[in-house]
Parts: sequence; C-alpha cells; structure tokens
Amino acid sequence: MQPAEMSFTNLILEASPLVQIVMLILLSMSIASWAIIVQRTKVLKTARSISEQFEERFWSGIDLNRLYQECANRRDELSGLEQIFYSGFKEFARLHNSGLKNQEMIMDGTYRAMRVSLSRELDELETHLPVLATIGSISPYIGLFGTVWGIMHAFIALSAVKNASLAMVAPPIAEALIATAMGLFAAIPAVVAYNRFSTKVERLDNSYINFMDEFSTILNRQLGSKGE
Repeated sequence: MQPAEMSFTNLILEASPLVQIVMLILLSMSIASWAIIVQRTKVLKTARSISEQFEERFWSGIDLNRLYQECANRRDELSGLEQIFYSGFKEFARLHNSGLKNQEMIMDGTYRAMRVSLSRELDELETHLPVLATIGSISPYIGLFGTVWGIMHAFIALSAVKNASLAMVAPPIAEALIATAMGLFAAIPAVVAYNRFSTKVERLDNSYINFMDEFSTILNRQLGSKGE
C-alpha cells in the first residue's frame, strides 16, 4: 500500500466502496435535514405570525359573527387559530340553530370540533419533525459503522505489508474517520433543529388550547345570557 496524499478530496476518493456509500448516505441525510430545517422554519414562523394577528383581531372587540364571515369567505386559506375559530363557531352556530336547548351539549360539540381542528393543525406543524429526530439519532451510528469498517479494511491491508509506517497507516485511518465526522455533521443540526421546532410547536399548542378555552368561555357566556 502506497502512502496517499493527505487531502480531504483524496481521502474520500481513496476510501473503500462501502465507506464511500456510507458517506453518500450521510451527505444525503444532511441535505434532507437542512431542507426540512429551512421549510419548517418558514412554516412555524408563519404559524406564529398568523396566530398573533388573529388573536389581536379577535380581542379587538370585533363582532364574532362578522369575524366568522370573514373567515368563511377565505376558508380554503385558513390555518392555525383561524381554522380552530372557524370550526368551533361553525359547529356552535349549527347546534344552536338546530334548536338544541342543552347548553352543555352545545358547548361539548363546539369544543370537540375545535379539538379536531387543533389535532389537524398540530399534525401539519409537526410534519417532517420525526425525520429530523431519526436523522439526529442514527447518523452518528452510520458514521461510526463506516469508520469501523474503514479502519478494519485498512488494518487488513496493512497486515500484508512487512514494514508499515505512519505515512502508510494515517491516510486509510483518516478517510475512515471522515465518516464519523460526516455523521456528526448530519446529526448535530438535526438534533438542535428538532428540539427548537418541538419547543415552538409546544408553545403554539399551548396558545391554541388557551384560545379554545377562552373562546369556549365567551360562547358559554353568550348562551347563558340568551337563556335568561
């Protein structure tokens, strides 16, 4: 085995085929991870913005029927709190106009409708997050596998050489260690992004639930005042 030039490109090109496959897999996972990070950043930022804008309008004193009509006019574009409000008020109006007199049943039906919308909104916010978690979990192990295989392959080749020097040992070990480095390069951003996005989703979830409780209280109060 002849000493190879110690450059990053040459180390990759001179790596064994299996190690090169591992590197390719890790590179693909890293690209996928960053694509998800960019996309989820935009989605969660938009969701937060929509939530804040809608809450500001909701608590501005606007008539709820008017707000509902505004949402109904663009129902295909609704998301987040807008969708939760629209679903809840729609079900509330349907049950109330059906002649149902039981206030508790009306409110139960309204809250269930909002819970369904909440579940769908959270599913949308959490899209691709399990992929980030998976990349963050398995990338170091895939890289470690490539490293172990590369080092084992290097020592097997060196066993056939009588006088092995550091110059002969270093390149194959270095190329194997690149796999571990690539595994960490793919895993670290994925783990950081997953934790960050999970926290943001949890905050939005709490915000949605708080709104549902407050909105339900308002509707319940309206039913109570009409029943008196």
